Amino acid sequence: MEPDLRPHQKAALRELENGKILWGPVGSGKTRIALAYYVRQQQAASCLKPQKLIVITTAKKRDSGDWMIEAGRWMVSTGEGLGLYGQLIVDSWNNLPKYVEESDAFFVFDEQRLVGSGAWVKSFLKIAKKNHWILLSATPGDTWMDYIPVFVANGFYKNRSEFKREHVVYSSWAKFPKVERYLGVQKLVRLRSQVLVKVPFDAHTTRHQHIVEVEYDTDLMYDVRNRRWNIFNDQPISGPADYFHAMRRVVNEDMSRLRALTDVQEKRKRVIVFYTFDYELEMIREMAELVPFAEWNGHKHEDIPQTDEWVYAVQYMAGAESWDCILTDTIAFWSLTYSYKLWTQAHGRIDRMDSPYLHLHYYVFKSKAAIDKAIWRALTAKRDFQTSDFEKEPQ
Repeated sequence: MEPDLRPHQKAALRELENGKILWGPVGSGKTRIALAYYVRQQQAASCLKPQKLIVITTAKKRDSGDWMIEAGRWMVSTGEGLGLYGQLIVDSWNNLPKYVEESDAFFVFDEQRLVGSGAWVKSFLKIAKKNHWILLSATPGDTWMDYIPVFVANGFYKNRSEFKREHVVYSSWAKFPKVERYLGVQKLVRLRSQVLVKVPFDAHTTRHQHIVEVEYDTDLMYDVRNRRWNIFNDQPISGPADYFHAMRRVVNEDMSRLRALTDVQEKRKRVIVFYTFDYELEMIREMAELVPFAEWNGHKHEDIPQTDEWVYAVQYMAGAESWDCILTDTIAFWSLTYSYKLWTQAHGRIDRMDSPYLHLHYYVFKSKAAIDKAIWRALTAKRDFQTSDFEKEPQ
């Protein structure tokens, strides 16, 4: 028996076709919709040998087994010939080139990674020519350039160069290629509407954002900004990257953030805390002296403690997407990320359809430092932080 679909999932399923992007917020059930679409395509084909189902996702989601568990409910098995439909293969984006010779398979590209013109995009375009495919994403594109791979795969343009010739005007004054404006935007809007299938999802949860004002050492910040001195290696600032990293460290390494996290944990009991840099993790690890503690990052992949109270430290890049937790209603953000996509994905880790909580709490640790203000302004504008944002911030 097939799993029941919720009304918003059925609505999206009716619109889904080959070559489209299933666009829905984190927790809206895109995995289940994709599997329902695959199974119904196989049923409609009535073929003796169903198409192989190949899911390309993040390494974390591949290793978690989420796709295998959900596929089992649809009688799709990882063992060839063991289910009612084709064999399921789940692999990571890093292994995408392995599948460029596949033909007549069904691909699900989970968590959009098709940006630019690199190896993944080239592999995707080769696969799209010979296979049935759909793409799942919570954030399908920040700019029109992000849609080029999907537009080319659908035959709207011959290649990336044709798209740029028709639609992109570059700035004449920038030191590197910078898009000044787009031409033919009405056509682009029409094409986007053809490939996007939106999941009409209204979450049962309500998000509450709490801004927690934290401190920073103004004397150390003076050394970095005015004296251009990196106080962490006792050397002159070597360039823009060093400059921004030093400013962020002055802000993010302040002890007031640890006190704020302690207060949040005492109040909320179970807390996921997102951080950016390893030096932040070293401070967060001090929570292990107070409550059960675990972490997920590039060094460790630990499970959440099975206790009444805990702190779970997650690095943005390693764990902002492709997993879920319904054991807590609280996330604390030790530092701000430059990426709006990671910011959005991180919020969704506890905002799931099966969450038992109606109210979710997000604690944002933010100082009055110019760098924090500039990053925050970008995130609230729903875009990535750029160095130009800092230049606009009142000094």
